[in-house]
Amino acid sequence: MSKQKTFGKFGEDCAAKFLEDKGYKIVTRNFRIRSAEIDIIAQIDNVIIFVEVKARSDIRHGLPVEAVNIRKQKKIIEAASVFLQDENFSECACRFDVVEVYLNGERVEEINHIENAFEVVQTF
Repeated sequence: MSKQKTFGKFGEDCAAKFLEDKGYKIVTRNFRIRSAEIDIIAQIDNVIIFVEVKARSDIRHGLPVEAVNIRKQKKIIEAASVFLQDENFSECACRFDVVEVYLNGERVEEINHIENAFEVVQTF
């Protein structure tokens, strides 16, 4: 596994633990369709949360959340639609969050959970 993939997976592991510690149930990780992937799908109460995780060691290239641009959002929304239909969650409320994980080597400096980071302007 490449250094970048290892870094990203470590960030996702940290984000999943962070969410579990806040009471979220992890439904699945790395849900993939042909053109998109959702890092974490979690649930709290009757809400399904689609989580994009962005891990960074610095902000030279901008804040992690800024990497979740419109193009990336559309891909996440497309995958979420497939998940909701395939897994029979179509009646559940859902939202799209971003979890920023700031790392210093293998040490977590900060985790920032942005709830409702973006919205769907269409219906499923």
